[in-house]
Amino acid sequence: MHSLFPHRRLADSALLLWLSVFFLIAASALSTSARAEIVLKNSHLSAAVAGATSAVVQTPRVRAELVAQVPDGITAGQTFWLGLKIEHQPDWHTYWKNAGDSGLPTELQWQLPADLTAGAIDWPTPHALRVGPLVNYGYEGMVLLPVPVKVADDFKAPASGMVEVQLNASWLVCRVECIPESGSFQLPIAVQGSTATHGDAFFKAQLAQPRLLKPAGQAQVQPDAKSPDSGNALRDDRIKLRVPGLPANLQGQTLEFYPESSDTFKHAAEAGKDWTQRWEGDVWVAENLPLSDMRGDTPQQLAVVLALSPEKRAAAQDQGQPVAWRSELAVGGQWTPATLATVSPALAAALEANKSAAQPATTAGSSTGSSAGLWAALLGGLIGGLILNLMPCVFPVLAIKVLGFAGHGQNRRAQRLGGMAYALGVVLSFMALGALLLGLRAAGQQLGWGFQLQSPVVVALLAGLFTLLGLNLAGLFEFGRMLPSSWASAQARNPVVDSFLSGVLAVAIASPCTAPFMGASLGFAIDMPPTQALMVFAALGVGMALPYVLASFVPAVVGWLPRPGAWMDTFRRAMAFPMFATVIWLVWVLGHQSGMDAAAALLALLLALAALIWALNLSGKSRVALGIAALLLNAVIAYQAVPLIITQASAASEQAQAGERWQPWSADKLQALQAAGQPVFVDFTAAWCVTCQVNKRTTLNNAEVLAAFDARKVQLLRADWTRQDPAITQALQALGRSGVPVYVLYAPGKTPLVLTELLSKSEVLDALKSL
Repeated sequence: MHSLFPHRRLADSALLLWLSVFFLIAASALSTSARAEIVLKNSHLSAAVAGATSAVVQTPRVRAELVAQVPDGITAGQTFWLGLKIEHQPDWHTYWKNAGDSGLPTELQWQLPADLTAGAIDWPTPHALRVGPLVNYGYEGMVLLPVPVKVADDFKAPASGMVEVQLNASWLVCRVECIPESGSFQLPIAVQGSTATHGDAFFKAQLAQPRLLKPAGQAQVQPDAKSPDSGNALRDDRIKLRVPGLPANLQGQTLEFYPESSDTFKHAAEAGKDWTQRWEGDVWVAENLPLSDMRGDTPQQLAVVLALSPEKRAAAQDQGQPVAWRSELAVGGQWTPATLATVSPALAAALEANKSAAQPATTAGSSTGSSAGLWAALLGGLIGGLILNLMPCVFPVLAIKVLGFAGHGQNRRAQRLGGMAYALGVVLSFMALGALLLGLRAAGQQLGWGFQLQSPVVVALLAGLFTLLGLNLAGLFEFGRMLPSSWASAQARNPVVDSFLSGVLAVAIASPCTAPFMGASLGFAIDMPPTQALMVFAALGVGMALPYVLASFVPAVVGWLPRPGAWMDTFRRAMAFPMFATVIWLVWVLGHQSGMDAAAALLALLLALAALIWALNLSGKSRVALGIAALLLNAVIAYQAVPLIITQASAASEQAQAGERWQPWSADKLQALQAAGQPVFVDFTAAWCVTCQVNKRTTLNNAEVLAAFDARKVQLLRADWTRQDPAITQALQALGRSGVPVYVLYAPGKTPLVLTELLSKSEVLDALKSL
């Protein structure tokens, strides 16, 4: 009887497969993001999943922490210090109070007890950050933004002995791209006792504060010498600064110049080229400083900061010396303000009236647009799920479907129950995988569809379990012989459970694939509220299960199948080969992730696993002796294989895989090529994405397509998402996608063109004709 119902034994292994995969994903997620908590702007999901507030918020770009300096406890009338400590990942920065040509300063909103009052940020001296033709002012590495807190004279300590400090902070963090982030922080401070674990950071922040200079300096406007009717839209007025009172040891040194006003000076102007600085005795003088094209009316006073060069600041701080000085300059003369476009009072009043009248309609329109977007995402998910049945990833599970129909014969009730159970398994598995993905993203992980296969451990586990499936289908062993008799009989009495687990297995196999319509729907889903996002994942499951459900309720669909018989055993054994083909593919994926040594180690481990299964199906003393020997062999090989599997492949190996024609993608490289006016084609791919590999061999490696790329001088970039890469995840999200494959053509001066997931030669050639 076992041979007539191979789908039941396959469902046993499906349960083991799914539970193992989820265990590994959850374990790896907890190890990397247990303390992560991020609330991104425009993300409804973050607040819903972030959980309880703490003193630390960590994102892929920064680690922000609310800290305090209260060495003598909190007493009436005193002042103590709070601060936001930001540690940036390499190449990322946040901004000073004057961000420069672009950017936004960090903002802090405090929730303090009534008898505590927070002051303004005592901004440390920034660095100039030049990005192309722009100059910004901000911070890299670690920075502490200190804030003084005044305690009221009538302060009374709470009964708990603790003061609760809460902070809502927002910051703009940039590299080439910019990402607005925010976080909620909470810190309890003991009223009595000392809180000073970050004393060194506060001390360095104090040294980085500009010292106020006395006496005040002067700023003299130098009007444009050209005639007012010279044709210039805005006169090139300049300004001369004189700053006295600087320490004598600075005389003769070149100083950094930071204006506190964002719209007064041209921040990108270079000293020695666009303006000059010199010393007149103990007075620092700057001449011909160019003014901003966005300047307003002339103020009575300007505040500027002069600082040591960045390479000298560390040495000065080590000696406990200040690094910057602030001067408030009295302004003499008047510059020509920029003329900004204005409207007449009557038009302004009319516009305001129209705005007020349109607010209810706008709200309704927004709701309608949001509803339309949800329905579009649900429809795309449904169609994508249907097409997913045709993807190469899903082929191995077709055997389970066919055997399921044939096994029920003419029992229509069993077919219908099996169809509904299969659909339930598919839909719930999609929703579970979607919930896990959304939760990890809310915790700060940069992940997308198919994220579980970015883990080499999960890939190796899948290879092992598909090996077991193949050996079972081939007839090497039966699960029923290895299970307790009570389990085996219960499994035989519950075919509906088998169908449910078949649906679970189908999703496990299909998860690396992205079908047409599916990519855009998932891209929308990850930015939706959690309930709506899970509805999209459920729609994917409904679409994938729909053909099987229809076949269960419409007998004519499966009427071509013969009655149950010996052919099922032959078919079952034949279906072992697609399972082994899946193992080959997974080993190849692991080779891309961890190198050929890891792939060879996994093959050895799979061979030892097959030997163990064979030994456990023997009888008598042979089973015990050979089983123990095979188990020890598995342990020895696993001890050697695991370190190789979890090791990332070298960059040289990845470069060799990319080849000379295809270059590795990076955001900086793409921006540089676009700035040079060169067309770029980007292939967002992964070794575990079967659709990606099919497209690569049928279309991207086609001689005619490659010749068209060469003829139009298109630079080819490949963004390899085989392992987790936050930069690629961000790029996909910017394109409205959450998984691979994604193909984008960047033409100079045009909006990026996103091609379909099932790429064809004609589609690529037609896209290239637009260049």
